[in-house]
Amino acid sequence: MTPKTPSWRRFVPLLTWLPNYRRADLGGDVAAGLTTAVMLIPQAMAYAMLAGLPPVVGLYASMVPLVVYATFGTSRQLAVGPVAMVSLLVATGVGALVEPGSPDYIALAVSTALLVGLLQTLMGGARLGFLVNFLSHPVVSGFTSAAALIIGLSQLKHLLGVQIPRSQHIHNILLAAARRLPDVNTVTLAIGLLSVVGLVVLKRFAPRFPRALAVVSSATIAVWALRLDAAGVAVVGVVPSGLPMPSIPMLNLDALISVFPTAVTIALVGFMESISVAKSFARSRGYAVEPNQELIGLGLANVFGSLFGAYPVTGGFSRTAVNAQAGANTGLAAIITASVIAVSLLFLTPLLHYLPKATLAAIIMTAVAGLFDVAEMRHLWRSDRRDLALLGLTFVATLSLGIEEGILLGVAGSMLWFVLETTRPHTAELGRLPNSMEWRNLERHPEAVPTPGVIAVRIDSALYYGNVTFLKATLERLLDRNPTASALVMDFSAVHTLDSSAATALQQIKDELTARGVALHLATVRGPVRDTLRRAHLDVHIGADCMHECVNDAVKASVTRATAPA
Repeated sequence: MTPKTPSWRRFVPLLTWLPNYRRADLGGDVAAGLTTAVMLIPQAMAYAMLAGLPPVVGLYASMVPLVVYATFGTSRQLAVGPVAMVSLLVATGVGALVEPGSPDYIALAVSTALLVGLLQTLMGGARLGFLVNFLSHPVVSGFTSAAALIIGLSQLKHLLGVQIPRSQHIHNILLAAARRLPDVNTVTLAIGLLSVVGLVVLKRFAPRFPRALAVVSSATIAVWALRLDAAGVAVVGVVPSGLPMPSIPMLNLDALISVFPTAVTIALVGFMESISVAKSFARSRGYAVEPNQELIGLGLANVFGSLFGAYPVTGGFSRTAVNAQAGANTGLAAIITASVIAVSLLFLTPLLHYLPKATLAAIIMTAVAGLFDVAEMRHLWRSDRRDLALLGLTFVATLSLGIEEGILLGVAGSMLWFVLETTRPHTAELGRLPNSMEWRNLERHPEAVPTPGVIAVRIDSALYYGNVTFLKATLERLLDRNPTASALVMDFSAVHTLDSSAATALQQIKDELTARGVALHLATVRGPVRDTLRRAHLDVHIGADCMHECVNDAVKASVTRATAPA
């Protein structure tokens, strides 16, 4: 018998895989760690710039969080670090409170990471990972598609080399950019466009090549060699060398209360992005990730990261794909990536001085282009127009109202639609298929034949206080259409729960049918529903002879009772 893993070891997955580490996995982990680091360095700096932070903060967010996640997370391939979506949420949420780029802004962004980490850790400890289910896929798709536009257009100022006021609304960005067109720095624009072309071409023809590093290196050398910074090309400038010293983030209560809605949004959206990526790669490699432990891993990564100057992080799809393709087998790959970042901070920061911001903007714009989910929109147009409407609602709300407001409205719309669906359950009038004992929906199976004098109906939902009025109205319409009916058969095969209000309504239905001279028969009643009927004494009120194993038996009993001599 395999010994049970101690609970404390399950809390620290590193203690499970590290003692059993296979030498055969080392080559893949080293290759993946180095490859991901090469991709992460320019990306982390670009995303920090998107968040309104100095580029070096992106590098700080690419060290300690990676090691902590490798210790406490359950995914073997997930690449944790700065991502575009979370960076945008930081920019919009924290930027609404403090001037972006200021010392107070940096301090509050780091404090937001601490708050996000505490929320995620508490949610994981309380096993609240299911809360992410309230972010339905159409809502997430609509949100990310709108965010992709906002993120991309937010980089126009770096691409054009002009000052454009920060805004969440793309029409404001476009109008401001149009007014500044005469002031565009053509050298900056050329660098940005060439960077975009280079990234796109390399992705198309050499997908595994470190295209971001190649473009960054080429642009940096060009700016340095030609002294293009003197021509007005904005560069990263001095990047502080050395590792960040541990310190406790700012804990101003008023500031934390102000940023709390942003932290909640980041905690949920970040986890949603991370767990979907982690599950995808885990499934393809034959192992499982544990959602609540993932919350704890991400939460602690943010908590400890905030102690070393990091802003909020999560798992990203593109880097995880690169990490997996490069051969990552365990969390050691992430630890190697963090080590390379640390070495870069110690010795390589002078090389980043002439890195043009237009190239970082190009990295962001090409990275988020794939977030605009046209494929999902086409799919929903063909398969589910209601979900497409929900996607559209979230998309328009995010563009017109703001990032947080958009996703909150999308979630509210999704929940409202769910309530409307459950309060108006699908019902189907049934008929028997010829030469069989199977009963099917008359609308979908024209060949099915109803039994004269018997109404057979299936309810495709749990019955609770919110939908019993609709159910009674539906049955009333069926009885009015069949005034000569002597029996009503209710197929309960899809009814898995029955609350006290529904039990009371069922008793009323039974009494009203009796007053009309119509017998009530129930078919395929599930165990939990039978228990509720028994506790409410409805099994006696309805009668044991009116409870049947299948619809066919119920209809036969109805016909027999109707034709029996009085």
